[in-house]
Order: sequence, then C-alpha cells, then structure tokens
Amino acid sequence: MHSTIDHNISKFVSFTDEELNIFHELLTIKTVSKKEYLLQEGDICEFEAFVIQGCLRKYYINENGAEVIVQFAIEDSWTSDIASFSDHKPSHFFIEALENCKLLILTPTSKEKLLSSVPKFERVFRILVQRHLSVTQDRLVNTIAKTAPEKYLDFLEHYPTIPQRVAQHYIASYLGISAEFLSKVRKRLAKPNN
Repeated sequence: MHSTIDHNISKFVSFTDEELNIFHELLTIKTVSKKEYLLQEGDICEFEAFVIQGCLRKYYINENGAEVIVQFAIEDSWTSDIASFSDHKPSHFFIEALENCKLLILTPTSKEKLLSSVPKFERVFRILVQRHLSVTQDRLVNTIAKTAPEKYLDFLEHYPTIPQRVAQHYIASYLGISAEFLSKVRKRLAKPNN
C-alpha cells in the first residue's frame, strides 16, 4: 500500500524506516467511487490526496458555464486545491473521480503533525509545489503558443494512458478545444505522413 508513495517522496529526500512509519501512521486510506466528488466548488479543501489507483479530474466552471479541466490525477500523483487547503478558503474547483479510486490522504492537521515530527517533509512538499508550478507554467505557455496538434501530442507525452481511460470531451476540455476539433486533430495525426 505505501510502497508507491514512499517511492514518490524518496525521489527528493532519503528517509529512515522510522520516519516513513511516522508518515504512514498519519496517512488515511480513502476510496472514492466513479463519479463521486472529492471536492466541490465553495467547499474548503481538507486534503492532499495521493493516488494509489484510479483517475480523477480537477476542474472549474467558467463564466460561460463550461467545465475547464486543469488536472488529471492518476496513479503516483497528488491532487488538492493548494490555496483552499493552505488558507482555509472556499475552493473554486471540483475534484471528481473518473474511475473508482484508492487514495492516501493528508489532512491539514496530519500534515502539520508530519512537518513537526519529520522536518525533512518540508523539503518534499516544497519540491512538490515547485514541480506543480513548473507544470502549470508549461501548460500556460503551451495553451498560448502551441497549435492544437502540438498540444495534443504534448498531452500524449505527459499522459499516455489517459486517452484509453477517459472520454474524449474531457481531454478536449483540458486542451481548451472543442471535442469535435479534437476528433479532427486525432484523425489528421493518425493519417500516414503526418
């Protein structure tokens, strides 16, 4: 159960068995059924979730009433609303399970206990936030500067399993294009010599 998350955090910092045991004791296991919401707009985000199994989407609803997906969270990744979690303010996001999910959860209280018990985790979470910011910046540049086919190919490079797991309209929402246009892009890319 904990081997995946241990591997995820140990990429940044080395931990003793005792430190990992403290971490494990502060994590809670949560199962979320497909189509169930982990977070809804207006709620305060009370978790940082690590995905052991499954796929979730984080999205907001824009001024035109359309869903805009900002993240797919799959195995070996984290999801949360950092601003809501840190500042205890209402979230602008929804986080919904697209598959049945098994998650490991830190709450604000358990995270504070972890940081005071094992200060090395400050570094882990700083690096995770930096990586998240880097991905967000890259995504912003891609949205502005790249063509739809380039965006889709970049998406496939980062999320190679997602097209087999989620509906095409979710991918289109993530890319900021219509599902119809994504269908044309996929057909064009599938043709030989393209």
